[in-house]
Amino acid sequence: MDAEGQKEHLKAYGITYWTLERQVKVKWLLNYRGGSFLLPDSEEIKKECQIRGVSFEMISDAKAEQILTEISSPSQNMEAVVLEKAPRIAVYSPKGNQPWDDAVTMVLTYAEIPYTVVYDEEVLGDQLILYDWLHLHHEDFTGQYGKFYRAYRSAPWYIEEKRKAEELATKLGYAKVSEAKRDVSLKIRDYVIGGGFMFAMCSATDSYDIALAAEGVDICEPMFDGDPSDPGYQSKIDYSKTFAFTDFILERNPMVYEFSSIDMTTKRQIMKETDYFSLMDYSAKWDPIPCMLVQNHTALVKGFMGQTTSYDRDQIKSNVLIMGENKTNGEARYIHGIKGKGFFTFYGGHDPEDYQHRVGDAKTELALHPNSPGYRLILNNVLFPAAKKKKQKT
Repeated sequence: MDAEGQKEHLKAYGITYWTLERQVKVKWLLNYRGGSFLLPDSEEIKKECQIRGVSFEMISDAKAEQILTEISSPSQNMEAVVLEKAPRIAVYSPKGNQPWDDAVTMVLTYAEIPYTVVYDEEVLGDQLILYDWLHLHHEDFTGQYGKFYRAYRSAPWYIEEKRKAEELATKLGYAKVSEAKRDVSLKIRDYVIGGGFMFAMCSATDSYDIALAAEGVDICEPMFDGDPSDPGYQSKIDYSKTFAFTDFILERNPMVYEFSSIDMTTKRQIMKETDYFSLMDYSAKWDPIPCMLVQNHTALVKGFMGQTTSYDRDQIKSNVLIMGENKTNGEARYIHGIKGKGFFTFYGGHDPEDYQHRVGDAKTELALHPNSPGYRLILNNVLFPAAKKKKQKT
């Protein structure tokens, strides 16, 4: 999985998942040649690699033993993690076509990793327990319809999205979309606390935490929910309820395409040509979880924007790991934390290979980006729940 040796980095994850589906264990060699996968020799696996265009090398048992011995040496920042079982994957998304694309569903499809689409009905019906991994993307959990009001309130797609959201909320027994989304957010919280893995991108990251912090507080203006917001609602925000963020100030103006001060999009002073973020270096033996999540063939990843592009470092809780950052701009791009028995990862930006994706733009063709480092980070999270859990070293 290094830069030189692999023609199809993204599809390689699909091969690993495909192998796990057949009840065959795989070793993930952290920090060894870009985070390579060690699979057993079988004609079936070799044939599948050839069909999908994934590069592989045949090695002898003696060579494999030599590599594993090298990895286990205390002098090497490497580790062999056993992947045991293909995780069951759910993607939280409304049914039907959206006016934007979802990077995660695109890369899952490209890598040929199966997933199930769930939405409010399934979440409120306690169906998340059927899945090991849940993805949230470009969603607004605050009930403000993505803060698209100023630019798109007359657009047919906006009117239709709002109508469908209100119709679904009513069907589920709620007077307002914001109330339905609040309960969905709480169900997702309980799923994570109970041991689930939650991965979110773009506006699903900060809007989710805001929804948790604003539980029981009306932060929506009349054009969103038909009645005024609570007076002085900023003072009623409870940061202790969030996963990742704290001390943020909500954006009260419904005409501003922004949820809060968490996001750095409007505060950024960086040129597209120099917009990169660096991945942190972790101890593979002592910190295998973040080490898994940053496996890549480069430590420098091309930046990309979204409604929520990146996070103000000063508004991230101290117990949350910043795994990717742009130091010159004081922003975090890729963060991870523990909640109860589960884990969450937030990844800023909308599409790792489309710098400034806009509503209605053509979707990215991943066949043109088979080695995308930004998309690899997503797939690291997909395989993460497959890892055999080790007792933490103390």
